Amino acid sequence: MTNPVAEISPKDAAVVFESVSKRFAASGANGAFTALDNVSLTVARGSITGIIGRSGAGKSTLIRLVNGLEKPSSGRVLVDGVDVGALDEAGLRSLRRSVGMIFQHFNLLSSRTVFGNVALPLEIAGMDRGAIEARVRPLLDLVGLADKHGRYPAELSGGQKQRVGIARALATEPKLLLSDEATSALDPETTQAILALLRRINAELGLTVLLITHEMEVVKAVTSDVAVIDRGEIIERGHTFDVFTHPRHGTTRALLSGLPGSKLPEAIARGLKPEAAAGDRVVVRLTFFGAAAERPLISQLIKSIGAEVNIIAGTIDEIGGRPYGSLVVAYGGDAETSGKAERFFAENGLVTEVLGHVA
Repeated sequence: MTNPVAEISPKDAAVVFESVSKRFAASGANGAFTALDNVSLTVARGSITGIIGRSGAGKSTLIRLVNGLEKPSSGRVLVDGVDVGALDEAGLRSLRRSVGMIFQHFNLLSSRTVFGNVALPLEIAGMDRGAIEARVRPLLDLVGLADKHGRYPAELSGGQKQRVGIARALATEPKLLLSDEATSALDPETTQAILALLRRINAELGLTVLLITHEMEVVKAVTSDVAVIDRGEIIERGHTFDVFTHPRHGTTRALLSGLPGSKLPEAIARGLKPEAAAGDRVVVRLTFFGAAAERPLISQLIKSIGAEVNIIAGTIDEIGGRPYGSLVVAYGGDAETSGKAERFFAENGLVTEVLGHVA
């Protein structure tokens, strides 16, 4: 299931998944299972694309196929047009120099300084000390750790450790950066700082970022495009703004329900009924975008329908710098009032969802 997106030509694609499936054989106490089932997805060059899903949905398997840590059981994964599954060991080593990766738990070497951790992939590649210095120093400036170059991981905060991980991932000058739950171990304030850094890297270096997460807040804050994965299948994909404002799949709506302003007060949620009785009010979620997010819509709605409107929940926010709002309101559920409200919503370009009815 997809939201409308423009077709991406092969030359504009950083990563292409072509009908990819990944099956794991039985091992020990674990039975055989299919981690990915016929996944087709294109990641646009220069984008920050999010892959979101619950634990066990197949996200980590998907990202491990990109750098050849796993091979598909069927289908192909293309990175810059190169079939990853067909590469030999030498080809994989070359590929991995062009694909950086940052991890949830940082994966830093405790015995190495900040400088030493960032320099490690360059040492493995055989660069001389002078060239390593010339590469690492600007990276430490970029991630805001120039003054921490001689510190060890035990002396750093979680956010600082992740900045070291990002600098290390950038050391080989990759074209693609993979982020596997890179903010999951961080507090909200530090998460926002790391996401701002990823946006800056994307903008300044033109780097394509493929970001795996289970956090909708992360996707909302940083990505331009998103794909939702569930039980090994891509169930919805499109531009992030479109998917967030017009979710088409139940799993996407469930994931979005955790965002601020999306949850109903418990007393209202308990009282919701699918069918209306005489005198009940209808409960509707309104989603509005752009200029409509700044207009006095509720006062206009009250005038239009000639009835009281109760605001139950709501938020005004941004997705990728574009304003949007979400309000849950209740008003009289009789046919005349509902008809007037529906006409008002249509005339003002509002997306609506009837959540139920309350006494």
